[in-house]
Amino acid sequence: MMPSRSYIAQAFHAAVPVMLGYVAIGIPCGILCDSIGLNALQALIMSLLFYSGAGQFMIPNMFLAGAPTASIIASVSFVNTRQMLYSAYFAPYAAHTSKGLSFLFAATVTDESYGVSVAQFEAGDWSLDRALMVNLFSQSSWALSNAVGVLVGSAIGIPLNIAAFAMTSIFICLLVTQKLTSANVIAAGAAMIGVVVCKMIGLSGPAILIGAVFGVVVAMGYAAVRKSAERRRV
Repeated sequence: MMPSRSYIAQAFHAAVPVMLGYVAIGIPCGILCDSIGLNALQALIMSLLFYSGAGQFMIPNMFLAGAPTASIIASVSFVNTRQMLYSAYFAPYAAHTSKGLSFLFAATVTDESYGVSVAQFEAGDWSLDRALMVNLFSQSSWALSNAVGVLVGSAIGIPLNIAAFAMTSIFICLLVTQKLTSANVIAAGAAMIGVVVCKMIGLSGPAILIGAVFGVVVAMGYAAVRKSAERRRV
């Protein structure tokens, strides 16, 4: 059954801010893809089949840094594990929808569309099919912006040192948007130490993955110890 025009209009209106934001970051991502030899069609297909903003920034940057393929796959997969949490949050809203629609929604939800749909569901009068359309409108903007970015990159060129800093800037943005809690500070600090130590001993390829895992493990250990101490005080 085709969605009504009002449903499509509501979804498009909700998705517009995300779509505009994706133009701003999708074009630079496409420029990075051009720097490793991808053409516009390849960038478009990658954005449709592998829909991950942070992951798509990581791939060309890690490639330029000489990281092995296994390290790139593992690092990108680890970063994208957060998507499972997003999908789990929406599970109650998908209880009465088809498995196909639920699967497509889970496969296309991102940080930004998650925020939009959470707000809409909490406000009421929202449905999973409209949330799915928000995802698809957003993905279309991202994919087309990546393809345009490749064309721009091939036309004007981009210094590789600027391209190499893009992944660093992405992680800085992710870091500064986190809540300032002791666990998050410890996770960030431990991850930085892990990356530095890996690079010092010659493990430059998997440094990001090892550092990230180390930071998460240390933060989880800290949280467990703190929780245990609070229980003993009670």
